[in-house]
Amino acid sequence: MIHVLAEAGRNIKNVVERMFKICYNNDMRNWSTDTEKLKRNKEKFAIWKLEQMVNFGLGGERIKKSELKKYWKVLNIDPAKRKFLSLILK
Repeated sequence: MIHVLAEAGRNIKNVVERMFKICYNNDMRNWSTDTEKLKRNKEKFAIWKLEQMVNFGLGGERIKKSELKKYWKVLNIDPAKRKFLSLILK
């Protein structure tokens, strides 16, 4: 971990990407939710999908800032991630 931090001065983007790969499982798949049933309610599906993307990784997708702002108050996300994202959303 120390060697990763030592690289920060040289290339911050690579460091952030490495830290993300170390800390999060990018291949998270949700097996306990019936997404077909959930898709019938667009709002609930949008909230569920945002929560999954924030909490478990983006899976190559991008989060729409407008969607994140729209559902911000009802999202059940990790407190540390919420704090970080609130800085970006300002």
